[in-house]
Amino acid sequence: MPVQQRKPVEVKLVRGGAALPPGPDKGPGRVTLVGAGPGDPELLTLKAVKALQAADVVLFDDLVGDGILDLVHRKARCLAVGKRGGRASCRQQDIDDLMVKFARKGKQVVRLKSGDPMIFGRAGEEIERLRREGIAVEVIPGITAGLAMASALGISLTHRDHAQSVRFVTGHSRHGTLPDTLDWRGLADARTTLVVYMGGRTVGDMVARLVAAGLPAETPAVAVRSVSRPSEGRWAGPLSLLAEGAAGLGLDEPILIAIGDSLGAAQALDMTEGLAAFG
Repeated sequence: MPVQQRKPVEVKLVRGGAALPPGPDKGPGRVTLVGAGPGDPELLTLKAVKALQAADVVLFDDLVGDGILDLVHRKARCLAVGKRGGRASCRQQDIDDLMVKFARKGKQVVRLKSGDPMIFGRAGEEIERLRREGIAVEVIPGITAGLAMASALGISLTHRDHAQSVRFVTGHSRHGTLPDTLDWRGLADARTTLVVYMGGRTVGDMVARLVAAGLPAETPAVAVRSVSRPSEGRWAGPLSLLAEGAAGLGLDEPILIAIGDSLGAAQALDMTEGLAAFG
């Protein structure tokens, strides 16, 4: 299937000065890819806060949590360059071009990404472009949503009685479907905890493939919407009901899915403390 070309989306200036005037490149600017974490500003690292306060320009994702931009230096320019599945988004090439443009003007640029830049954050593509252009680049890690979810639920993803490995996979290819290259037999390993990012719209197909690969339909599963944010919502139940449970959380906000025997405690908590604990 050919990749559909996106129309350019206007980059939105949220705050700060006017556009850069034309002129010669100044250099040497630099770009810092900063992980904004799952949404709660208190989960930012100290190094991330320092980078935000030293930035001249911040290019931030749509999923960056409320309150995080309040930590940016007041004179910095903040531009929204969000990419969001199912919605109009900035092209990756346009984002890359902006980073190069500002860095060549001698600016300290922060590319602010939700979660951790190196986990399904397209950091690799951006680092490659910056290195080709001879621009210094640094990465400051953030708490990825999968780990924030485990902490919020009080569930160990690698409980030694249930799981000897954990796998992070994407449930969304560039075509909007499940990736063709996923190893379903490996993902159905009963001693592995599976964490699925961006799988809200493909969860039904995912469940069918896992069961077909041998994972029992009664395997514990959880789905969490907007982890660590005020709008967080939770569901826990068997794999067979996962698609229904995820749909009940809605698709307007990001949904994270986890599957595996290590999540059995989440189901027990749901039953003993009532649906309010996971609603």
